[in-house]
Amino acid sequence: MSRSPTLPDRPTLELDPDMSDGERLSALRDHLEKTVQASEELKHQLALAADRHEELETKVDRFERENRALKTTPRYVATLEEVTDDGVVIKQHGSNQEVLTQLSQGLRERVESGMRVAIDDSFTVQTVLSNETDARAQAMEVEHSPDVTYADIGGIEEQVRDVREAVEAPLVDPDQFEAVGIDPPSGVLLYGPPGTGKTMLAKAVANETDATFIKMAGSELVQKFIGEGARLVRDLFSLATEHEPSIIFIDEIDAIATERTDSKTSGDAEVQRTMMQLLSEMDGFEERGNVRIIAATNRFDMLDRAILRPGRFDRLIEVPKPDETGREKIFRIHTRDMNVADDVDYERLADRTAGFSGADVRSLATEAGMFAIRDGRTEVTTVDFEDALAKLTEEESGRANTFDAPSASPTYVY
Repeated sequence: MSRSPTLPDRPTLELDPDMSDGERLSALRDHLEKTVQASEELKHQLALAADRHEELETKVDRFERENRALKTTPRYVATLEEVTDDGVVIKQHGSNQEVLTQLSQGLRERVESGMRVAIDDSFTVQTVLSNETDARAQAMEVEHSPDVTYADIGGIEEQVRDVREAVEAPLVDPDQFEAVGIDPPSGVLLYGPPGTGKTMLAKAVANETDATFIKMAGSELVQKFIGEGARLVRDLFSLATEHEPSIIFIDEIDAIATERTDSKTSGDAEVQRTMMQLLSEMDGFEERGNVRIIAATNRFDMLDRAILRPGRFDRLIEVPKPDETGREKIFRIHTRDMNVADDVDYERLADRTAGFSGADVRSLATEAGMFAIRDGRTEVTTVDFEDALAKLTEEESGRANTFDAPSASPTYVY
């Protein structure tokens, strides 16, 4: 605890009656100088005291707010389902428990079905909350465009053209579709093996347009409680509508759009409910507005036929592994910032990497750079690419042998 500063001594003046006028004047001047010095010191201490007082007041205000917060009873978020003469029916978030409860005074005229409210421990509605979208849906919004461009994608030129026509053109030049007299495609589904550039293609579209880009994974829509996944889907499309023109990108859509079965488990039933909400949002009674949808999957065979019909995904675009020409272009894309020796033959590398995806080619280029760094060089040579190819081929062969090898018969000990 800090102590108050010591006050300066108060200067005193004692004049001898036997002093001459000159001595008396000199004594008065010395006393005046000491008095001014003491006054300046007091002003400085007064300023320090004022600063300390302000600091303590700030601390007191903070402690008072924290004290009030600690004494305040926590409130829970719920949705108002129905307003009746006997009260209101609310559903608490998380537990989905429905309760008939009462409103605090003055709230009956302000509430209606569907509002978010705050309730106390006795389930009495205390406050009306704003109808904000789910925070998880807001977190999916991409404020800054990804740094991927069409120039970063190689080997799928035809697929790039199809996506630009279906997604980018309606956002950039909608009058052209109106002049022709057709509605633009409502959605695009990209399917193909992993690592072929489906996600990169969606990022490039976001970068080339001024639309709000909202990305998510299909697994994020699978929620624990009944109705939470469907609610997240509604909030997702509400967020897209508020920020239109916008693009929704759903990666790994097979997580929620698998073919429906007769399974009776609660988990499968909740996934199917979420998918039905997604189908309704994609092609329901309400106009979706200037919102485009891109989805991607590498398990096209698992998708439900309902989500594949026209009106939901008007364009089904296969993104295959690149051919030899495509692999050569991808090699040039991923090595353009590398210090590569002049003797590196991209055509030969493309010929020796048959069956490689775009992600495999990028991994090969990175591995070649690692071999150069291991030898203390800054230039990547043909030998580095050959060593990297041999290493990746050996690793792939090892993985294949691991997955294809028959499992050993279990041994039981009695």
